[in-house]
Amino acid sequence: MSADLGPEPHHQPLALDHDAAADLARRHGMEQVATRPTLREYVGEIWRYRHLMWSLAKGEVISQHRDNYLGILWSVINPIMLGVAYYLIFGKLLGLERDVDNFVSFLTIGLFTFTFISATLTSGARALMGKVGMMRSLAFPRVLLPVVVVVSEFVNNIPAFLVLVVIALISGEPITWEWLLFPVALLVVVMMGLGLAMLISRLVHAVRDLSNMVPLVVRLMRYVSGVFFSIDARFGDLDGVPDWVGAVLAYQPVAVSLTLVRETLMEGFPVRWETWAVAGAWAVLLLGVGFVVFWRGEGTYGRA
Repeated sequence: MSADLGPEPHHQPLALDHDAAADLARRHGMEQVATRPTLREYVGEIWRYRHLMWSLAKGEVISQHRDNYLGILWSVINPIMLGVAYYLIFGKLLGLERDVDNFVSFLTIGLFTFTFISATLTSGARALMGKVGMMRSLAFPRVLLPVVVVVSEFVNNIPAFLVLVVIALISGEPITWEWLLFPVALLVVVMMGLGLAMLISRLVHAVRDLSNMVPLVVRLMRYVSGVFFSIDARFGDLDGVPDWVGAVLAYQPVAVSLTLVRETLMEGFPVRWETWAVAGAWAVLLLGVGFVVFWRGEGTYGRA
């Protein structure tokens, strides 16, 4: 009669050290999730996922207008209606139209361009917060999300930018060679918007309360960037105001963007190398800094 020796002992599997575990994962084609790739690898991933980016941008455009009968036409109707209100208030009541020869074209260019910039800021602040579920379930470079926001906003505003050309013609602006620079100016504005969207999305992801400050910043920029008044005319002749104050206001990113577009369509705003140099520098700086800052946060986005 055999003795009852009890249950067989349970053998624990041998624990692997970090290097052995990493080697085992590599041999089986496994990769660690939620990590930050090198900058070169990150750029390569963006190119591989370019089709996803276009699909997401198309979906954003469709979803924004699916409940409206007029669809994308609202991107033209809204700024035109706002432009009429601004023209009556600032142009007629406050007399700001005296500062500019063609105030109608001046106002609409400033308003339509600022509408795009403000949309990239507002939507960029929500680019990551609104896609938490997607980031937790899918592996892709997270920078695609602010890129999608800017691309979709630009597509939404294409009809408005085309209307700017029509308004310039109707208001008496002559067709000159500078008009060929209009798409280039829009490209510079898009680059600035993309850099700002990357920065603001990273900041809001790190500190959620900053999203409450975005509408205030947008409103402030509307009133200090020369959307409906000429910065040179308003600050150039003020006694007691240092010259550098007007220069700072005129060459900050939003204001110089508006001037850049105006110089392509308005005869009263001749093309100046200073404007294009400063605008180009802002575009490269914001896009480069925004991309690096966003990339450094890769691996943290979507976490609880």
